Amino acid sequence: MPRPDTLKPVLLAILVLATLIARGQPLRAAEAETAILAGGCFWCVEADFERVPGVIGAVSGFTGGTVDNPSYRQVVRGGTGHYEAVAIRYDPDRVSYAQILDLFLRSIDPFDAGGQFCDRGESYRSAIFATPAQRPAAEAAIARAEAALGRPLVTPVLPAQAFWPAEAYHQDYYRSDDLIVTRFGPRRKSVAYDLYREACGRDARVRAIWGEAAPFAK
Repeated sequence: MPRPDTLKPVLLAILVLATLIARGQPLRAAEAETAILAGGCFWCVEADFERVPGVIGAVSGFTGGTVDNPSYRQVVRGGTGHYEAVAIRYDPDRVSYAQILDLFLRSIDPFDAGGQFCDRGESYRSAIFATPAQRPAAEAAIARAEAALGRPLVTPVLPAQAFWPAEAYHQDYYRSDDLIVTRFGPRRKSVAYDLYREACGRDARVRAIWGEAAPFAK
């Protein structure tokens, strides 16, 4: 369902302020909380989680690196240490952090240490970026997934760091009607996203790992 055009800028401002969390400060009581997750292409993670009841919104960006406010080009070239990540704002009265993590782990390939699906390289690795308060729940979610799959995961739980929103053209890519030029000719971003997701094999691989437990696989 389309939202007011003002919502995404407001979320971006909130999430920049939320980088205080990454400096070790505990979350204060609030109506919304944040989960920062890296699961390969941030367009896909954003698209998946904005469908979850209780999720207020998701912002694509970067975390885990050594450069302040990096550009997409800097990150994909490598060397900055950043992961493509998504900051998910959610209402904890409607969906818990543990539920967010269970959905996340069932939407990625947690056995792939070199990227995710067709996207290879350090910026596409999977990870849960957790504050000290979130870490026990994150480790418990990893343990649950390992028990369900019967083998260790390579997706790590890492300390939360500053989260930097990606450029505006990356936000809500999966549902944008803006036109871009692709190898198939001009396409709406939403159409290009669907073509990319299918060609990358994301849903097929997730179904192969998780079967009926894959919550977002098409």
